[in-house]
Amino acid sequence: MHTWERARRVLEEARLPADRLTRVRPLTGGTYTTVEELLLADGSRYVLKVAPAPTVPGLRYESQLLISEAEFYRAAAEAGVPAPHVVAVGGDSAVPHLLMTACPGEPWNGSLAESERAGLRMELGRQVALLHTVTGPGFGYPSGALGPLAPDWRTAFGAMIEAVLDDARRYRARLPRPSDEVARTIRAALPALDEVTTPCLVHFDLWEGNILVDRPAGERPRIGGLIDGERMFWGDPLADLVSLALLGDIKKDEAFLAGYREAGERAEFDAPARLRLALYRAYLYLIMLAETIPRAVDADQDRWVQKAVAPELVAALEEIEDLTPR
Repeated sequence: MHTWERARRVLEEARLPADRLTRVRPLTGGTYTTVEELLLADGSRYVLKVAPAPTVPGLRYESQLLISEAEFYRAAAEAGVPAPHVVAVGGDSAVPHLLMTACPGEPWNGSLAESERAGLRMELGRQVALLHTVTGPGFGYPSGALGPLAPDWRTAFGAMIEAVLDDARRYRARLPRPSDEVARTIRAALPALDEVTTPCLVHFDLWEGNILVDRPAGERPRIGGLIDGERMFWGDPLADLVSLALLGDIKKDEAFLAGYREAGERAEFDAPARLRLALYRAYLYLIMLAETIPRAVDADQDRWVQKAVAPELVAALEEIEDLTPR
């Protein structure tokens, strides 16, 4: 279906004036779903996400991503955090899609002054703390991609790890350690998750590309919205600190942690917390390595992943081994 025809059909289904559509603009940055900005004659802007065809290869947890994304935006609204508002979810239509309002701003980039950056990281810390006050009905992915929500975090996270390792085996992804060895290392540490008893809202993809920075005229930059919530799950809030310091160390982000603690959330890094954080780093880096095959990344991207991500997975696994009680 042509993009213009698809956009008009989605607007009609949402009971919006499709005849007032003036522009359909593809948005870059997404690696799995199709993302477009729809502009109407009155100046209102919407973002349309369309799920890939069922024949497009992906990881197991990526099934029904738009359901998870809609769940994240509803929860963010409950928390009072700037994010798109869901207009329509077309899971049962001919075109599985998510239609949402557009947020002000552009993806965070390196053009900010250090003073601006520190203020924004503190604001981000407060907003993530608010997200973590929202709780769910169980642990895991609300999409049901890996089955129903689990009654405990150890069970849910164990299933998440097994699924991504199965994906890595199925696609023959290059891992820096054999998948069975990775599984043994992580399984031995799973009892550490038993201290997590409340399923909290976790975005799990809060790298700077998914944080919009708004620059109102004459004012300091502010966060316009947290976007791309499609990888959210109900789990340990500590897991969000991985993508917030992608391939780095969140303990060095003093401004973010100050805002997070100021808003009332705990961020302590004792040995049990460091072990859980290492488990979540391992999970994210396994995803980043496994997805290169179904995404069919080019040679440059593959080299970058092997050079930047694979060593971080090894470091996380070594930390898990060091911190797992014997």
